[in-house]
Amino acid sequence: MSEEYKDQISGCVENIVFTSEETGFTVASLKEPRKKDLTSIVGTLPLLQPGETLHCEGIWRHHPRHGKQFEVLTYKQSAPQDLLGIKKYLESGFIRGIGPTYAKRIVEKFGLQTLRVIDETPKRLLEVEGIGEKRIDLIEKNWRDQKNIRHVMIFLQGHQIGPSLAQKIYKLYGDESIEKVKENPYALAKKIFGVGFKTADTIAKNLGFPPTSCHRIAAGIEFLLWQVSQEGHVCLPNQELLSSAKALLEVDENLIESELENQINQQKLICKEIEGRIYYWVKPLYQCEIGIARELVRLKEESCCIRSIDTEKAIEWVQQKMHLRLASLQKNAVIASCEEKVHIITGGPGTGKSTITKGILKITEKLTQSILLAAPTGRAAKRMSEITRKKAFTIHSLLEFDYTTGGFKRGRENPLSCDLIMIDEASMIDTNLMYSLLRAIPTHARAIFIGDVDQLPSVGAGNVLKDLIESKRISVSELTQIFRQAAGSKIITNAHRINKGYFPDISNPSGSDFIFLESEEPEQICQKIVHLVKNELPKKYDLNSFDDIQILSPMRKGGVGIENLNHLLQSELNPSLSPLHKFGRTFHVADKVIQLKNNYDKKVFNGDVGRIETISDQDQEMRVNFDGNIVSYDFSELDELTLAYAISIHKYQGSECPCVIIPIHTSHYKLLYRNLVYTGITRGKKIVILIGTKKALFMAIKNDEVKKRYAGLRHFIQEALSQQVQQATNLFDQELDIE
Repeated sequence: MSEEYKDQISGCVENIVFTSEETGFTVASLKEPRKKDLTSIVGTLPLLQPGETLHCEGIWRHHPRHGKQFEVLTYKQSAPQDLLGIKKYLESGFIRGIGPTYAKRIVEKFGLQTLRVIDETPKRLLEVEGIGEKRIDLIEKNWRDQKNIRHVMIFLQGHQIGPSLAQKIYKLYGDESIEKVKENPYALAKKIFGVGFKTADTIAKNLGFPPTSCHRIAAGIEFLLWQVSQEGHVCLPNQELLSSAKALLEVDENLIESELENQINQQKLICKEIEGRIYYWVKPLYQCEIGIARELVRLKEESCCIRSIDTEKAIEWVQQKMHLRLASLQKNAVIASCEEKVHIITGGPGTGKSTITKGILKITEKLTQSILLAAPTGRAAKRMSEITRKKAFTIHSLLEFDYTTGGFKRGRENPLSCDLIMIDEASMIDTNLMYSLLRAIPTHARAIFIGDVDQLPSVGAGNVLKDLIESKRISVSELTQIFRQAAGSKIITNAHRINKGYFPDISNPSGSDFIFLESEEPEQICQKIVHLVKNELPKKYDLNSFDDIQILSPMRKGGVGIENLNHLLQSELNPSLSPLHKFGRTFHVADKVIQLKNNYDKKVFNGDVGRIETISDQDQEMRVNFDGNIVSYDFSELDELTLAYAISIHKYQGSECPCVIIPIHTSHYKLLYRNLVYTGITRGKKIVILIGTKKALFMAIKNDEVKKRYAGLRHFIQEALSQQVQQATNLFDQELDIE
């Protein structure tokens, strides 16, 4: 019969056995006075630290595996009371800047007065060997933050907010956290990464907000529109928004319609009719779409500062300089790029986009040296630099993020300095970034966008390159011919076969750069991938398992999903005896990781891949190397990172790797699209390996129903460029204060 009865116990926390960042559930060992053995305690005990004194009320239980445990129901914490407790408390890493070495020195110096010194006269820590002003500032700040956050934590925990979220709330609002959460808990869904409407709604419910609250309905509607923007939609049709809102909020449709009208009147939401259907936008995304149309009017209708040339003579000259003959479509693309103010060049791999880029540059350099090259990601910019042998920038670095305003320094009032700007991998540019970029291009400059419109669209909202092309208001050069050198690569020929809806050649001759390995069971696929990455490919092709091989999986969950593959590859390639567990993730020094969101403070962006250099428990800090850029993360920021041995094809767009391995299985059926497989294959430079079933590959190739993205951009461009430039500009300026 299990032992279970209520009791009260007190003691010093000896060590933390386990703690969950998300829920605060903790297993710890408590040293009770006058007892020889340690007591095992369990419960929701966020921020508990070794050395603290704990006074608990709870229930004794007998766990079938772990034996006798005390389940804590309520508790009070107090500072350590003896020298051993104080030392344990400080060396736990709870206070950044103090680890085991400094903890020992501080306690030896100040004894039982240690915590009082840190709290009241921290400058006295200068008396301790090795501690300087900089470390004292760090210790003082963290000590103050920990005191405040505990106060906030007690309040938030009482309203069922876990410790991980509580720390984020405190980081956002500081000492005003309690007041801000009480005022409008729904703001958390907008302002904190990883918090959704449902979490905010639970908090609001606990705080007494009624289901029919206008705050709740407004927040639900806005949440839905921002949520679908993460799926690529810029706007949403009326009926889809109403049905989604009704399902989410579980209130009468009349209340939703009433709040929609209220939000439109306040210009928080925008409502427009396009081709007979009513659509809704959140204001910032509507401004971006209208803004793109307006900026294109400005650029297209003004003359270019680069003087006109005899393009036929220029073509002859550049062919001689480059020692090649351009094909007809390539010539047309170069000519259009030297004549049009805004031009798009699109084509698949091996169709000569790189050759055309170099040709346009050579011609233009004879006319001006004021040329900028850019791409959406660091890796894409690096590749552009390698092709052109000229410095290429990321779009974000060109635009110069302004930390005071949260926007970019470059814009209409402070444009880029260039006569020509060429942007590669343009299919990756989302609505928000395209608007920011166009605003910063000077009116006299020529803009050329280069990309593959058949690849996956941007991770962010919109399908901008496709909408620009389909508007038929921007000149386009479409490249379709595969050239001789590229035609010898099965990666390229199979990519084009797949893009046209044909099954690829999977004959696997010796020396082929495209390999298909048939495997039915997910477990077998995983085993083959691990063997390839760890043993076969490094030996056969002299590839580095971390830097030269990338696994691209269509799905996150499942046997051959990203999460399971990362776990297996981490265990095999980079085991560790001292892992760091944060936000449900496990990190080891030297792990391959990927950034999950744009972080302008750190100058790292969604999709950047790096390697962990150091993990410091003492400083509560992880350092990651992103292609030479060493970035520091506080442990509380590690939800921005995840393992990257395997990542999604979407996340890897714009990057290339010597070897790409793609598992393709029928368990991925929901995400088996032609353009997904096409994009994944074109990420491999030397070797592409598909592992899975022919059936799954066939399903993907036949599924050309690219998921529709709702947007108004094509319509706005057509509308704007069909009017006189001044009329269009006036119209848009009056309609919204876009600035």
